[in-house]
Amino acid sequence: MEPFYAIGIFLFVLFLLLGSGVWIGLALLGVAYVGMEMFTGRPTGDAMMTVVWRSSSSWSLTALPMFIWMGEILYRTRLSEDMFRGLAPWMGRLPGGLLHTNIAGCTIFAAVSGSSAATLTTVGKMTIPELRKRSYPEHLSIGTLAGAATLGLMIPPSLTLIVYGVAINESITKLFIAGIFPGLVLAFLFMCYVVIVSKLSKQYDPTAEPPLSFAEKVKRSRFLLPVLLLISLVIGSMYVGIATATEAAAIGVIGSLALAAAQGSLSAANFFESLMGATRTSAMIALILAGAAFLSLSMGFTGLPRALAEWIASIDLSRFQLLMVLLAFYIILGCFLDGVSVVVLTIAIVEPMIRQVGIDILWFGIFIVVVVEMAQITPPIGFNLFVLQGMTGHPMSFIARAAFPMFLIMLAMVFILITFPGLATWLPENMRQVR
Repeated sequence: MEPFYAIGIFLFVLFLLLGSGVWIGLALLGVAYVGMEMFTGRPTGDAMMTVVWRSSSSWSLTALPMFIWMGEILYRTRLSEDMFRGLAPWMGRLPGGLLHTNIAGCTIFAAVSGSSAATLTTVGKMTIPELRKRSYPEHLSIGTLAGAATLGLMIPPSLTLIVYGVAINESITKLFIAGIFPGLVLAFLFMCYVVIVSKLSKQYDPTAEPPLSFAEKVKRSRFLLPVLLLISLVIGSMYVGIATATEAAAIGVIGSLALAAAQGSLSAANFFESLMGATRTSAMIALILAGAAFLSLSMGFTGLPRALAEWIASIDLSRFQLLMVLLAFYIILGCFLDGVSVVVLTIAIVEPMIRQVGIDILWFGIFIVVVVEMAQITPPIGFNLFVLQGMTGHPMSFIARAAFPMFLIMLAMVFILITFPGLATWLPENMRQVR
């Protein structure tokens, strides 16, 4: 019974610290410290020093600050304006019109950002005013933006996948490649929703876009070329095996600096702001990872992960049943914690369970990212909802209702992944053959 007594102690201390307003990373360190003192005879300070240093000096983790910096640089360019100018001629004539620019724009920026919040802010600051000018329904504009912005967590480079890869000791490059097809399928589902609603909704009556010739559409598409080239360099270099995730991140930083300079957006002030923004975010995530690593060690001494894995084996849950339990667990946890915290807080306990029933580690990384995406648009802590509230001035209840259909689409995506696991595993397997 000692492992299950330990989990009660861990949870009590964790919620006590989080409820008192302590940073998540420090709360994890505090819980681990209490666990080490109560359940082991090992010197706690020595163990903390060793584990924190080891988790902070991981080579795989070096990709994280560079991908964050790349997104910060591009956030301060005219990328959102250029994306809208390049996408609008092609999207305007589709059923649903310029609402598709929310989805296509978020999909493109997700491939150079890795952050849901950065994707939402960058695309939203351009599309929301333009959609309002054309009388698009406000709830559809906000809902599609809230949902599509979560693609920043899945389409590489994904900060959540980097954290997952470091925590579970899996190849970040393979995880990135695994996220491509599921991310594109989810974007396609969002676009199908826009088409259906535009045909059925009585409120849908936007101002029609003036027709453009094919030559004019192609001419305006030139605004998309720089960012598409950058995406090709970053993702393509990993896929064909000429660059690791860390090396691709360096390519992305150099490319984003070149893009910003070419646009005339690279000033000394912007450079410093992007560097400090990346530093703050990277330090926050590094502290959470260090706390999680120490907590994993502490829980390992109690035998908790092994006891839970044995318990799962004893009740004989099938693969599908375990996934449904984890789906509900992560949705509930995601209502109160951000995605990175959810991953690092739970992976030490969940990993033995999924290995016990034979779930592919790469596939599970994509599964967990989809569920974390859902948490981004669920109250009370859904981060995208808060960002949209600040951008639009709408009450939280309105934004949550507008985003709810996107939540249901992501839920459907979970079952699509379960039914067709090759969506997440085929590209990494093919990449291994290339290498």
